[in-house]
Amino acid sequence: MRDESLNVRQELIEHPNDFDILTQLNSGQLLVVNSRRRNGLIIYKRFHAEFAGPGAAVGSFFDVDCSRVIPVGDLSLVYPESQEERQKGYLIRRQWIRLTQQLTDNPVPLQRAQLILNQFENYFGPETVADLPDEAFALLVGVLPQTVRIMRRNSENLDIRIKM
Repeated sequence: MRDESLNVRQELIEHPNDFDILTQLNSGQLLVVNSRRRNGLIIYKRFHAEFAGPGAAVGSFFDVDCSRVIPVGDLSLVYPESQEERQKGYLIRRQWIRLTQQLTDNPVPLQRAQLILNQFENYFGPETVADLPDEAFALLVGVLPQTVRIMRRNSENLDIRIKM
């Protein structure tokens, strides 16, 4: 793990390993996903997962119960320097949760799986999505990992009309 300073005086944690991230989140320490990169963190909870994208607060009371984390993209975390930065991080975390909630509102599991895969592919690219486990996407939108696997294998062969 490297610590560097940015021009905006935020300490930067680049390329932390999964164990270090999990330890920091479980300790209650507050960090923010770097908003200057296409990166994020899939955070496993007991029965679901949450995605925290650029600008989102992670750690603190939100994530003391997390059991696993998966970095997405070129993960970079920063320490918020002020109360304003912390509040902004909390608000952005809520926005990422609401985006995922919109996907889970769809009652059809195959469509939820396709929607989450599409969202991640559009934002991070197909190569990044291919490296992420089916289980992570399944926990994000409340489907079985097999459902995600089916959508990955057959997405071009299935004619699913997605309504939002």
